[in-house]
Amino acid sequence: MRKDNRWPKVTLSSSLTRGVLRVDEPVDGVTRLTISNPNRRGALDSAILDALTATLPGLDTRCVVITGEGGSFSSGYDIASLREEALAEEAEKLIAHPFTEALEAIDACPYPTLAALNGHTIGGGLELALSCDVRVAAAGISLGMPPAKLGLVYSHTGIRKFIDAIGAPRTRELFLVGRNIDAATAQSWGLINTVVEREQFEEQALVIACEMAAGAPLSTRGNKRMIRAVLDARAALSPELENELIDLRRACFDSEDFREGVRAFVEKRKPQWQGR
Repeated sequence: MRKDNRWPKVTLSSSLTRGVLRVDEPVDGVTRLTISNPNRRGALDSAILDALTATLPGLDTRCVVITGEGGSFSSGYDIASLREEALAEEAEKLIAHPFTEALEAIDACPYPTLAALNGHTIGGGLELALSCDVRVAAAGISLGMPPAKLGLVYSHTGIRKFIDAIGAPRTRELFLVGRNIDAATAQSWGLINTVVEREQFEEQALVIACEMAAGAPLSTRGNKRMIRAVLDARAALSPELENELIDLRRACFDSEDFREGVRAFVEKRKPQWQGR
């Protein structure tokens, strides 16, 4: 393992956006993608999501690590950047398209993926982590799903990932109570695999990544594909029900409560719900 595992290999960014995705190879056979949006606590803006979608299919590696910077892995969707006058359109464009495409790119990645949760992991950031095969978290971080506090109906595909990982009772608690949990609780639920003390976190995350990279390529690819196929087959929905759930989600983007939830988030106050 290299002594200095922070040197940048490639940086995908745009001068017109806040977030960038940093790409480096800290050890042979391991590619690390770092979400860098420090002013937004690792919020997932279009630049970061598009970079994930563009980068993952072209990688030639043995294991992919996705991590964040500083005190946050990711605070989720970049809601604060949405313009209120076009909130419904911009929210659906950000949440339903570049976000979905980025998660699909993670799902389609043939190599084992490790989410290294260096800091707080909230909302869409938590679903992104859950899209990876394995999750390791630094001790003391918080994890949570706040859609109810934003007036947002979450996607059925996202909900399915949580039910697969932690079961229906814990998924209900996470989404309906909306309270953040710590890393130890998340591990006891099965939401993350391993908790590491902060001082050893980066080194231990790479140790796990190296173990994943050391597996027989045909075996790791085949087993990953087998697990995904079994989960997808078990969770299949009828076209009619899937369309109903998609329409339910789309309707929330036009609701007054969603607008109020975003306003309250930006203004750092408690929302005043109207139920419409």
